[in-house]
Amino acid sequence: MEEATIKVLLVDDHEMVRIGLAAVLGTEDGIEVVGEASSGQEGIRMALEYKPDVVLMDLVMDGMDGIETTRRLLQQHPDCKVIVLTSFIDDEKIYPVIEAGAFSYLLKTSRAGEIAQAIRSAVKGQSVLEPQVASKLMNRLRQPKQASLPHEELTEREMEVLRLIASGKSNQDVADELFIGVKTVKFHVTNILAKLGVEDRTQAAIYAYKQGLVE
Repeated sequence: MEEATIKVLLVDDHEMVRIGLAAVLGTEDGIEVVGEASSGQEGIRMALEYKPDVVLMDLVMDGMDGIETTRRLLQQHPDCKVIVLTSFIDDEKIYPVIEAGAFSYLLKTSRAGEIAQAIRSAVKGQSVLEPQVASKLMNRLRQPKQASLPHEELTEREMEVLRLIASGKSNQDVADELFIGVKTVKFHVTNILAKLGVEDRTQAAIYAYKQGLVE
């Protein structure tokens, strides 16, 4: 019996990366790139439309980053497998995206065959982790569990927004400084308030000062 074609969605804000991945994966038997999204928001919309088996997810994108995109996408499509494909192996990116539900973690220096094999492994329920990432995760598991603070749940972008609003910046000021849209700022502020468990920007600013997140 012939195996079903694996439907793959690419989410990356760099066009050349998407073009390269689509070209490479297009030569692989049993793998079909069904969509290419240039932002997290577009990725979530296209996942709803195309129902991919696997999503190749960039981490650092303008607007909604790959961590939040992964979290929201998997809330709507829990059976989908998200494979992170990034240039970063920083702790503040690895752990949050794994906790958000990412299934595998690869670097963009991976060979084409390795990416294709990770896709095939994902649909079989087998995770693939970059060796450095696997080592970091194992070391973290060996450490005693400590209670986390609310702000430790914030993404890197959300932390930037929190520091700016704590310094008295308006949504427009934040948008101008971070080169993002006002709607995106409002989206981040809503997430920040929810994660910190506060009701408004003032309480968020007070929290930031109490925790020493701003001077």
